[in-house]
Amino acid sequence: MSDLDRPFIIGTRGSPLALAQARMTREALMEVAGLAGDAILTEIISTTGDQTQDRPLSEIGGKGLFTKEIDMAQLEGRVDIAVHSAKDLPTLLPDGLEIAGCLPREDCRDAVIAPRHGTLAKLPHGARVGTVSLRRQALIRRMRPDLRVEALRGNVGTRLEKARTGEFDAVILAMAGLKRLGLDGAVTEVLERTEFIPAVGQGAVALVTRVGDARVRRVVDAIIHGQTGIELAAERAFLTVLDGSCRTPIGGNATVDGGRVIFRGIVLSPDGISAQSVMEEAPLAEAAQLGERLGHILKGRQPQGLALA
Repeated sequence: MSDLDRPFIIGTRGSPLALAQARMTREALMEVAGLAGDAILTEIISTTGDQTQDRPLSEIGGKGLFTKEIDMAQLEGRVDIAVHSAKDLPTLLPDGLEIAGCLPREDCRDAVIAPRHGTLAKLPHGARVGTVSLRRQALIRRMRPDLRVEALRGNVGTRLEKARTGEFDAVILAMAGLKRLGLDGAVTEVLERTEFIPAVGQGAVALVTRVGDARVRRVVDAIIHGQTGIELAAERAFLTVLDGSCRTPIGGNATVDGGRVIFRGIVLSPDGISAQSVMEEAPLAEAAQLGERLGHILKGRQPQGLALA
């Protein structure tokens, strides 16, 4: 049996959204790369982040909690392709692993689910808003300091239920995940990315492979989306300079427009009172350099109350 005859194994978390993204990858491998369905297997791997649901990520170690068990499976040869929400990836991947590329990006904006009030502006004074993201918390506090913004973990369905039952007056989720799960009908307001800057990588599905694994790269290269890769390169370069983690309220979003990439970035204090933002554009070939340069600009003017590494 040649190495092309061996099954390709996709590693993924077991949440409904993660499984939907793994299915998207499998379908692309079948339709674009021409692999047979029985040549692609899926291995569900429980991560520390999935197992610890009672505390905010910022208290238990940050983004790597959703990837490290899958990383280990790849490095041990048990998984060929890891499928991750790009915003869950740590700034630096473990030695031996690399982002091979991305699937086409979904809507990168944030969404409000507020069944009784509709929009953030219409929420009553003191209304309870749930989100796990420190970035979203800081941005909401900046817009509406009168609201009670509280950490809310759990899968997408759990969070939607808490809005439906009124336990929270509103919850904030990513449009991409809602669309991929067919749940975007619950959205009552979409927050424009020019004002409510998304997380780095939001809406993108990253495909991680072993460095130097030519067998896997030949297949993955057939399904990667170039525009999304350019946007992610700018965003991750920006985040790398700022050493961003789940403890830091940072937004960074790149958009390809013709032959140029437009980047918007923001760093906030956790209470949202202080913030610094940037917007600039550059040719596509300079996307990563643009993100890096703007990261250094913001690192040089840290908001009060926030210390960046």
